[in-house]
Amino acid sequence: MSETTIYLSMGANLGEPKAQIERGIIELNEQDVVVTGRSSWYETEPVGVADQPWFTNLVLRAETSRSPQDLLEVCKSIETHVGRQPSVRFGPRHLDIDILLYGDRIVDTEDLTIPHPRMRERRFVLVPLLEIAPGLTDPVSHESYAEVLSRLDEGKKVLRSPINES
Repeated sequence: MSETTIYLSMGANLGEPKAQIERGIIELNEQDVVVTGRSSWYETEPVGVADQPWFTNLVLRAETSRSPQDLLEVCKSIETHVGRQPSVRFGPRHLDIDILLYGDRIVDTEDLTIPHPRMRERRFVLVPLLEIAPGLTDPVSHESYAEVLSRLDEGKKVLRSPINES
């Protein structure tokens, strides 16, 4: 199978978020998900459950020959290995890895939807995604993600993190 360009969102707000995300990136590379680009770090206001620490987030571009389903299993395994425990939806976590895009493929199964079903509603995904892929378009609507972001008014803060300078 040939290599496909994918985009992943990574975030954490428990433990040591930056170290846990870096560990996740290392483990992705070890699982034939070769990172080819990454956004700056961002500090982002939580969505869904407000009473929790802010998240540290970034977006990765990678190449893989894994199928979308295999990629999901790899991501879930890494999340668990780095310390994620079952918890409330949108609650605090040690590591969250979301598959945003898998080439221009559209996947809609019981446990996996690509493009990620909520990415168009989330500034904390779109801002770092557009930083590393400014011309990207939605494979469903063919609309540019820059246009989507320009209309987004979710009211959540996404701040470039000072850890970019460290």
